Amino acid sequence: MRLATVVTPHGPRVVAHVGDHYVDLHATDPGLPTCIKNLLAGGAGVKVAAADAAKCSKAVRYATNAVKLLPPVPKPSKILCVGLNYRDHAIEGGKAIPTEPVLFAKYPNTLIASGDPIKLPKVAQKVDYEAELVIVIGKRGRHIPNDDTAFQHVGGYTCGHDVSARDWQFRGEEKQWSIGKTFDTFAPTGPVLVTPDELGDPHKLQVQLRLNGETMQNSNTKEFIFGVPHMLWFLSQVVTLEPGDLIFTGTPPGVGIARKPPVLLKAGDVAEVEIQGIGVLRNPVVAE
Repeated sequence: MRLATVVTPHGPRVVAHVGDHYVDLHATDPGLPTCIKNLLAGGAGVKVAAADAAKCSKAVRYATNAVKLLPPVPKPSKILCVGLNYRDHAIEGGKAIPTEPVLFAKYPNTLIASGDPIKLPKVAQKVDYEAELVIVIGKRGRHIPNDDTAFQHVGGYTCGHDVSARDWQFRGEEKQWSIGKTFDTFAPTGPVLVTPDELGDPHKLQVQLRLNGETMQNSNTKEFIFGVPHMLWFLSQVVTLEPGDLIFTGTPPGVGIARKPPVLLKAGDVAEVEIQGIGVLRNPVVAE
């Protein structure tokens, strides 16, 4: 399934994206949850019922251009991020290939939906783009094994944009990764969440970022240094992963700060993250 969260007259609702419309799953089948976190956490029966509702001839539908999208998971309990996770990106930056995942976090204030504006902070002059595949947790887990059973904890995948203020991220001797990544609007996600059964192997996906129509990043998740099971294993040693948690999985080469001369975001730009099998996350850029 392709799931999203939209604003309805009854509040935010999880919907299935079918053709040119969204199906309100709860309105179609009142036994289904209204929020995506509860839907992901539901058992096999819930997922079958959701798939049936999406195909129901009497489903409650909204035209895709008639409702506002929210981030697929509007209120995750955690937004965890892995840095330097593409071999070609590490090489681009002259970095050694990491021997374990490089971690940082974002906060809920950073989340925006496809179509919402990325706001350039008044206090940052070097704001960069980073296209990323985002894992969405579907099953609670701690000490998840580093093997294929880890995929049982994945509820789906979506597009993410790890917007980064480089002048804050790299300030001082100690560096400030988290503070450079957590300005308001710095984590667009969407437009939809695609369930694992529909997307297939997450390690064979083309990932692109276009800036004003020009391709700036273009790589494939086969370049992952740490695959999905390894990331879930590593993170779940530290924190319990909960349904709806987001994991940004790193960015390919082509980031703006590494270009000569650098290409950084400016007001009036339009950034598009496209991931094979998921879709296009599109956000305009505005001044704060």
